[in-house]
Amino acid sequence: MQKQGPYNFSGRDRTGIVLLVTLVLLVVLSTLAYTLSGRVAAQRHRDQYIIDYSQARYSCDSAVKYALATLEDLEPELISRPNEPDFSDLFAMTEEQYQELLAQVAAAAGYTDQKEEMNESPSSFSDLVKALDANDANNVDDANNVDDANNIDDANEVDEPNDYDPLDNIKIPGPYGPEWPFVTEPVEFELGSATVKIEVEDENAKYPLGWALLDDPKTKREAQAGFETFCEWMGMKGADMGWLQEQLKVIGEIRPFQIDFKPLSRTVRTTSGSPADANQPSTAKSNAARTRRTPQTRITRKSVSAAEQIAEQSTLYSRLFHSSMLDIESLARPIVVSDRREESALKYMGTWASTKVNINTAPRHVLEAAFIFGGDADRIADEIIRRRRIKPFESLDELKKLLFGYTDSIGKCEKYITTSSTFFTIRVTAASGVAKASSVIAITKDGKKVQRIAVMNI
Repeated sequence: MQKQGPYNFSGRDRTGIVLLVTLVLLVVLSTLAYTLSGRVAAQRHRDQYIIDYSQARYSCDSAVKYALATLEDLEPELISRPNEPDFSDLFAMTEEQYQELLAQVAAAAGYTDQKEEMNESPSSFSDLVKALDANDANNVDDANNVDDANNIDDANEVDEPNDYDPLDNIKIPGPYGPEWPFVTEPVEFELGSATVKIEVEDENAKYPLGWALLDDPKTKREAQAGFETFCEWMGMKGADMGWLQEQLKVIGEIRPFQIDFKPLSRTVRTTSGSPADANQPSTAKSNAARTRRTPQTRITRKSVSAAEQIAEQSTLYSRLFHSSMLDIESLARPIVVSDRREESALKYMGTWASTKVNINTAPRHVLEAAFIFGGDADRIADEIIRRRRIKPFESLDELKKLLFGYTDSIGKCEKYITTSSTFFTIRVTAASGVAKASSVIAITKDGKKVQRIAVMNI
């Protein structure tokens, strides 16, 4: 018998080694195939996203041009809401309180046909759902009605839960009819392969963030108190409020925020005498090139109106408020988590450098922050909210006349308030496939005159 050495393998050992090598190769090949397929899928996903985003961005830009072209026809009209709840305190409501309010609105809108059967009008959320479900049961055309003999499929689905919530279609109207802060109902349409949505918001209905930067010794204390009042209404904690104040302080050091503007003269430097002006004929250019006259600087005085100064400040602060200097994400943190509404401090905060608050469209906490400059803020806000539901105020003189007991307080706040909005934002969102593109345009509108303040693409 031949003795086996350390490197002599039997037939069984060689077979095992071959199987082991084969398994290793299979694992390696499968890993490579999986990696390759993953990379191919990822590349396809990236390519598809680029295509979708390009389509979304093109549709968004086209919708922006359309929105700007039709702004002249935008004439916001305030409505009377004597029997509707005011939108002012919705942000401070819990979900249960909000549902109760919707139930009351539904009852007032005519969802009380089952009063005889219930022996009372539905006054709570649960009672309203029962009443509306009873109405649905009496509707023979309802697809979920098991008594509909002509609908066999529905008869077999009587045990499936009904996800329909009758309160989903109930909205609390804002000052213009649509939900606050919309000026008109959001518009949705198809543009190519993208779905486009256009929303117009009233910026004069929000708290102007620039007020927190006012440095006038006469109003600095009131401005700080108004800012703190707004932050407390929005449920901000002391640390969050302090961090926001630090960020605003840094922004304010770049340029002080102003409320009062007066026409002024500004020095303008212009250069003339260039030897090669593009508008000159070729002979003149050659002669100028030979003479090589030295360009001359001319100093002139230019008159700048108050409206031009406001536009300049709005443009500057719109960029500052939407830069990395301000933590927008923390302001957008949800205050109320609900399927029916979205509430955050950013929703009620004017970050486009508006300077006045519209008393007909601003919610309660914004009104109180505005009237804190004159005193009696909570009482004046209550009176405004009560009266504007019946008839919006047409002028500040009318406000003083109707609230004659607070004339002095209102007089001190005149430069901070208005009865008509001129500052708006247009938000355009386009979605195509898995990609989305958005643009926000801040404008001022005075009659037919529309001026673009700033544009931000997302």
